[in-house]
Amino acid sequence: MGELRLMKGNEAVAEAAIRAGCDGYFGYPITPQSEVMEYLMAEKPHDRTGMVVLQAESETASINMLYGAAGTGKMVMTSSSSPGISLMQEGISYMAGAELPAVIVNVVRGGPGLGTIQPSQADYFQAVKGGGHGDYKMIVLAPASVQEMCDHTKLGFDLAFKYRTPVMILSDGAIGQMMEKVVLFDPIPRRTDEDLIKQNPWAATGKPKDREHIIITSLDLDPAGQERVNLKLQAKYRKMEENEVLYETLNCEDAEYVFVAFGLSARICQKSMDLARAKGIKIGLFRPITLFPFPVKPMNELGKKVKGMLVVEMNAGQMIEDVKLSVGCSIKIEHFGRFGGIIPTPDEVVKALETQIIGG
Repeated sequence: MGELRLMKGNEAVAEAAIRAGCDGYFGYPITPQSEVMEYLMAEKPHDRTGMVVLQAESETASINMLYGAAGTGKMVMTSSSSPGISLMQEGISYMAGAELPAVIVNVVRGGPGLGTIQPSQADYFQAVKGGGHGDYKMIVLAPASVQEMCDHTKLGFDLAFKYRTPVMILSDGAIGQMMEKVVLFDPIPRRTDEDLIKQNPWAATGKPKDREHIIITSLDLDPAGQERVNLKLQAKYRKMEENEVLYETLNCEDAEYVFVAFGLSARICQKSMDLARAKGIKIGLFRPITLFPFPVKPMNELGKKVKGMLVVEMNAGQMIEDVKLSVGCSIKIEHFGRFGGIIPTPDEVVKALETQIIGG
């Protein structure tokens, strides 16, 4: 068993990055994710592992630092919150086009605009649909606990290098700030420069005599060449959809109705499920863990067995689009959400189930 600690979600991300062998963190402070960088600065990971921690002059600078470091094959990460992630969109698109691995943590706050520093899930479209330009995707992991903030950081690095892609951890202000027990994994030995070159032959690390000259770019001015790039990316995304889908189901075996929720909303729905079952309502919970790739097939199969689904999100209705596309129009699918940093209560969710799905 690993080391047991009481930590904030943001702190768990930072400690997990150190233990996963992260070579560099480049970020800029913004509430409610600032503890990620604050923890790293206080921990001084350079003394532990050689990890570089740098506060950039802006979010735009930090994502471009990430681009450069990732291009050398280094294991790198940044974190921010909604408006800051908006400023990173061009860089994220460039990294996806250049097929560069990195972990990007978004501790979501309410919007649009500066909005509020309270928690939200309104960045689903930005993360899953690709907030930047072009036909790109990135793997999106949605933790529902402080433990998963830790675990998904390690998983994020693994998937980033497996597919040479940016990976986003889509959290929120509540999970980033809450404190829970965390079992930390044992530190992973950092790679030597020789290991880096051997494991990442695509990386630009100068021009050793036994290697071809390598240029990292997302530019191809030839339309046919750019189409080949896009076709290659789309084939990679299909492999992600085939191999990397993660989800959790609770009490779906006998369910007549289902809550569909991710992250913090899924935690609330667990209590709502208990309240509804105490009333005799056979309700289950389906929690997507990967928002891309979305669990289309298991969602579709579940849709064939139940009478209706209530999609619970802390936004105006974003994931519900993917739920409807997965299930089709054979059953009733409705949305319940709160905005402005207001977290729905379990009782509110049960009432929405009764009025919008069962009695609707």
